Amino acid sequence: MDARIPLWARGVRRRSAVLVIAICLDLAFGELPNRCHPVAWLGRGIGAGERGMRSLPAPATGVLLATVFPLGAALVGRRAVLAMRGAPKWTRLVGEALLLKQTLAARALFEHARAVRERLEAEDLEGARSAAAMMVSRDTATLSERALASAAIESLSENTSDSVIAPLTWYLVGGLPAAAAYRAINTLDAMVGYRSRGWVGTPSARLDDAASYIPARLTAGLYALAGGGWSTFTGARADHRATPSPNSGWPMAAAAHALGVRLEKAGHHVLNESGRHPLPGDIAAAERLTWKALGTGAAAAGVAALIVPDGCSS
Repeated sequence: MDARIPLWARGVRRRSAVLVIAICLDLAFGELPNRCHPVAWLGRGIGAGERGMRSLPAPATGVLLATVFPLGAALVGRRAVLAMRGAPKWTRLVGEALLLKQTLAARALFEHARAVRERLEAEDLEGARSAAAMMVSRDTATLSERALASAAIESLSENTSDSVIAPLTWYLVGGLPAAAAYRAINTLDAMVGYRSRGWVGTPSARLDDAASYIPARLTAGLYALAGGGWSTFTGARADHRATPSPNSGWPMAAAAHALGVRLEKAGHHVLNESGRHPLPGDIAAAERLTWKALGTGAAAAGVAALIVPDGCSS
């Protein structure tokens, strides 16, 4: 190892290359079937773990869930990296990218958003409501066209942070173990991290808040770079507090300002209040904006892969 290479640069080149390959693989091939998907296995494990801990006090259950599963995922990621250590360089790059790809869901996000848009464009409101129910937790049974468009754009932007930018950010910071740990943290938050779950969910929710803090703001920055400009970021900074989450408001508000639309969840939040109500075509615009944002991030990683010294292999 070249001692002149600073610590922060060691491995950045290799990880950046893996990141670009993983994004391309995810966009090209999408998700594995649930029966084969590591995140689905993780979800089943979390469910079983929660049921098995019901005899414990709620605080103990919450702390154990928030500790055991992220650490376990990180250890699995580390073991996978070690198992590939003796392989040729390009085999390791592609192998690690295939594993990293399992923490991403970019293509799935686009497919869900497109399903809502296509049904709205066909004036199939019931079909659009069913498609939106696959994206959001809110009740979609009575949502209007503009409310469905808003829900689709909000879900696409928020999950661009949670399901793409965040695992990739943590991968750059700590390799595959960190990306796997983040996916476990985010899955825990989705399954048990609700405030209504009290102490069982609170540790997971707070851990997810911390782990998603920088990626959410980074996503807003990528939306600004992708076409919204500086006003997109300042709008997100002004509006993000409208949501109860410290993080989800950043990418959603950035998308709202970049597109010039008002995003609203009735009784909960309004983002870019002065914007016009969204139409089905704005979902397509949100898809293009997200493509550009991901492309901007991938391009930055690609440049890093070319110009940053390759200090170490992991």
